Amino acid sequence: MNEETTGPVLVTGGAGFIGANFVHLLVNSGDDVITLDALTYAGTRANLTPVENISRHVFVEGSITDRGLVDELLRRHRPRAIVNFAAESHVDRSIDGPAVFVETNIVGAFTLFEAARAYLDEGGALSRFVHVSTAEVYGAIAPGAFTETSAYHPNSPYAASKAAADHFARAYFRTYGLPVIVTNCANNYGPYQFPEKLIPLMTLSALDGRDLPIYGDGQQVREWRRW
Repeated sequence: MNEETTGPVLVTGGAGFIGANFVHLLVNSGDDVITLDALTYAGTRANLTPVENISRHVFVEGSITDRGLVDELLRRHRPRAIVNFAAESHVDRSIDGPAVFVETNIVGAFTLFEAARAYLDEGGALSRFVHVSTAEVYGAIAPGAFTETSAYHPNSPYAASKAAADHFARAYFRTYGLPVIVTNCANNYGPYQFPEKLIPLMTLSALDGRDLPIYGDGQQVREWRRW
């Protein structure tokens, strides 16, 4: 493996809510960034407007399931790190149509792991692969109660797809030495969040004078982190 750790950061899903905020942070900190995003319903170029004309940032439209494209980006840009935000991420949507969650969250993650493994085998200087997961993989658990050793209990197709990708990440670390770490964040809110999520949904509904949707008996407790 090449020990050099220069080069840009490849951020997948960088036109989405958390991904865009992360891209802004990197670029504004002086990093070179390659953003790969398929621009599905929750990802938009408008989220990247603040960095659009900065030469340190390059945007590429495409899917993480496209192995040829991912290989090309790794060969051309020689990134020192990969951060994978790309995912279908809404529980209700996964219940209505789970197939796309399997394709993006499992097959897409596997494609990235395989491409990263090949990149390393060819001498690429990949110092870190950050796979961004979710607390949903732990199932119904008290806020703040999960740890790195908590058992997985996914309760939706979305959670199951993310859990599967997490297991692949662990397997690629153990089997191939891929320098991958998994982060399991709780519910997030902040700029650029798609309005189907609870906090923007409630806020916009209240501003428009619409009824506020309540799930079940309304006694559920959740933990949020601001981006």
